[in-house]
Amino acid sequence: MIELKTPAELETMRAAGRVVAETLAAVHSRAEAGTSLRELDELARSVISDAGAKPSFLNYHPSWAPMPYPGCLCTSVNDAVVHGIPNDYHLTDGDLLSVDCGASIDGLHGDAAISFVVGTADPADHELIECAERALAAGVQAAQVGARLGDIAHAIGSIGRTAGYGLMAAYGGHGIGREMHEAPFVPNEGQPGRGLRLRPGLVLALEPMFLAGGRDEYRTGDDGWTQRTADGSRAAHVEHTVAVTEDGPVVLTRR
Repeated sequence: MIELKTPAELETMRAAGRVVAETLAAVHSRAEAGTSLRELDELARSVISDAGAKPSFLNYHPSWAPMPYPGCLCTSVNDAVVHGIPNDYHLTDGDLLSVDCGASIDGLHGDAAISFVVGTADPADHELIECAERALAAGVQAAQVGARLGDIAHAIGSIGRTAGYGLMAAYGGHGIGREMHEAPFVPNEGQPGRGLRLRPGLVLALEPMFLAGGRDEYRTGDDGWTQRTADGSRAAHVEHTVAVTEDGPVVLTRR
């Protein structure tokens, strides 16, 4: 069932989204060569708690996962696309790090992700991240009342495909609200004019995931959570929580 949010619920989700944005900004500032992923997760836990929110990811246990998720962040490095578990890995100069964060206030969630390079950036990594960010912006712009879900999917996917990047077919965005993952599923590739018609109060987490090698194949890591590119190429993942409103799309996960 697809649930439309009330203005009061959108305000609460906006508050949760600000916590997510503040957390990602703090993590980005702390992420440097020598910092461990676990340290970044501990920082996120502190920021979320100090804001009076709860981490959405911690102990999340979907049916396909071998265990509850053990972190507040997903920290995916280099060939890891999404769901990288924060561990004792210490970042090195040139690592491409994607950080996904969720937080809830009064049971309503916000969800966002950023990708960036630690230290010295390879131009190819910069182009990959910039393309993902551009695709996200296009997806947000397409989230208009009366448009179709396929319009968002097409806006995101056409930018990635034109640049020659791969996309993970089974992964994409999602509805969000009382649950971190709600209907509908939002693919990162599709045909314009197709699918669910967008209505005011619909809230979607849009999240392009682009694979630098150009292939769509991926594999699950040994931890049962981390999704990696099959060819070992790098990946970028960016995300915002977006409300469809009569006044246009509103990004809820900005500071």
